[in-house]
Amino acid sequence: MTRVAGIFGIQSHTLSLVVDLLVVLLVVIWLALVYWTWADARRRIADGVLVACAAIASLFPFIGTPDLHDRAPPEYLADVRERDLEIQAAKARLAQIGMHSCPYCDHEVENDFLRCPSCLRRLKEPCASCGRPLAADWRICPYCEADREPDAAMAASPRRRRVRRDPQQTIVAPPPSDLL
Repeated sequence: MTRVAGIFGIQSHTLSLVVDLLVVLLVVIWLALVYWTWADARRRIADGVLVACAAIASLFPFIGTPDLHDRAPPEYLADVRERDLEIQAAKARLAQIGMHSCPYCDHEVENDFLRCPSCLRRLKEPCASCGRPLAADWRICPYCEADREPDAAMAASPRRRRVRRDPQQTIVAPPPSDLL
C-alpha cells in the first residue's frame, strides 16, 4: 500500500502517520462541508434542482459553499412559512374584532364605518331607518329589519363624479368684448 507521505518524500513512520492523518482529516472536513452545503441548501431553497446544483458545486473546495452562502436566501423556508402563517393569523384576528382595511387606501377601518377616515370614500351605505351601516348585498337591515330600497338609497345620497380633463386639451378664454 502506497502511503500519501511517500509522495511528499517523508521517510519517518511517525511523520508519515501524521501527514496521513492530516490528509484524512482534510478529506473528512471536505465531505462534511459538502454535506453541510447540501443540508443548508435544502433548508433555504425550495427548488430541488438548485439544491443539487449547490451540492455539486460544493464538491469543488472553496467555490461551492461560499457561492451558496452569497446567493442563497438569508432565511430558512420554515421561517418564511411560519411568518406567512403568523400574517394570516393576524389578519384573521383583525377580521374577528372588526378591523378591516379600506379597499382604496389600505387604511385600517372598523367594520361599522360608513366612510374611510383617511381617504373619505364611502365604504357602506347607511340604513334609511336606523342609520347603521349596510353591506352592499343585504336586502334588509339586520338591526331594525327595515326593507332596503337600493334605488331610493342611491337617490338619497347623490354622488359627485369627478370629470378628468385631458391634459392635451387647451382652455380657450372668451374674447375681451364679451366681458364688458
